[in-house]
Amino acid sequence: MRKYLYLAAAATASAAVVVLPATSALAAGHVLTINKTGGTAVKTGAVLKAGLAKGKTAVFSLGTEKLTCKSASFSAKVTANPGKPGKATESLTSQKFSKCTVSVSGITFKSIKISNLPYKVTVSDSKGFPVTIGGSSKSKPISITVTVALGTSTIACSYKATSVKGSSSNTGNTITFSKQKFTKTAGALCPAAASFSATFGPVTDSSVKGSPKVFVN
Repeated sequence: MRKYLYLAAAATASAAVVVLPATSALAAGHVLTINKTGGTAVKTGAVLKAGLAKGKTAVFSLGTEKLTCKSASFSAKVTANPGKPGKATESLTSQKFSKCTVSVSGITFKSIKISNLPYKVTVSDSKGFPVTIGGSSKSKPISITVTVALGTSTIACSYKATSVKGSSSNTGNTITFSKQKFTKTAGALCPAAASFSATFGPVTDSSVKGSPKVFVN
């Protein structure tokens, strides 16, 4: 009888060892949550939105010239939000820039066009909360076209990048990009390269009532 009780106890202990890691993994939470770190998981299909962080601008450096935008926004649909550690994935469906000025006298800003949307986005919970945005394929990279006016002439400068990298922060719920490089694809009078810097935030989940802020865990 004691032998059977011992075997039953051993079997129960073994089962506990198997169950505990799974329970701990569930308790760890998801990569993206709302309201607070370790909060409710952002749902697949949720639409995340953000404008420029307070007091920040989006800057495109084109050679010695600078295009500065006082307004910018993005919208991205969450395609996966796994338990941590891991990477959440998103589809960037909208990116807009407006209220822009050029640093060179006599040149007037006309428009910025973002092509080849949607872009692929990953948000990692590893150190620094890295964010990567990439084109949907090699033939459809990240692509921007800046159009300006010089007197009566209109000049369009097009640039591309395979990917741009930034980092998230739970302080202000922001995403920051710094001097991300682009190469010219069109525009005979345009600088050969460009870079992009901006801070967006707070990032919010517009699919939930009240649009709560999004945190990375």
